[in-house]
Amino acid sequence: MTTEAHTTAPARRAAVWEQTVEGFGTFRIVPVDPPADADLIHSWVTEERARFWGMLDASRERVLEIYDYLDGLATHHAYLVCRDDRPVALFQTYEPEADPVGECYDVQPGDFGVHLLVGPATGKGERGFTPALLSVLLAYVFADPRHTRIVAEPDTRNDKVIDRMLRTGFTLGPEIDLPDKRARLLFLARDHHR
Repeated sequence: MTTEAHTTAPARRAAVWEQTVEGFGTFRIVPVDPPADADLIHSWVTEERARFWGMLDASRERVLEIYDYLDGLATHHAYLVCRDDRPVALFQTYEPEADPVGECYDVQPGDFGVHLLVGPATGKGERGFTPALLSVLLAYVFADPRHTRIVAEPDTRNDKVIDRMLRTGFTLGPEIDLPDKRARLLFLARDHHR
């Protein structure tokens, strides 16, 4: 069923979080609207730079199917992050105990899982953008007092993301085998958040 709420451009959707970062503008986190956002998400996840998302060959219809499914779950959520009303990232959250990752480690009360795909740069890269984006996402997650530790599980071959997470304050956990990848667990406890 399509409603007005499910046909609204990301820039006009109600944000679950909004934060201004000096020098970078205003970031808004808005829920993904699968029918409205499938083209954008498809264009991002099928780029070579997004190969670790495992969707390089996914059709638009498959992307829509995946995000429709996620939209129906109470334990998993997908968001677009907009910077000054332009989508710049895809951010997904999940409760580890309701995800295959939860079968691979000892889930602690307050654990909260995240996935992040930064959208393609327009023009030359902007120094400091990714740390600014991460600061907004971490502030959003830790604004909920129930979330005491963030869990991430990038592909073990994704050195760039693992390095960025470590520089953000995450600590290394073990390598684990998930159905679609070998992953490295990373953790960021609320009390270690900078």
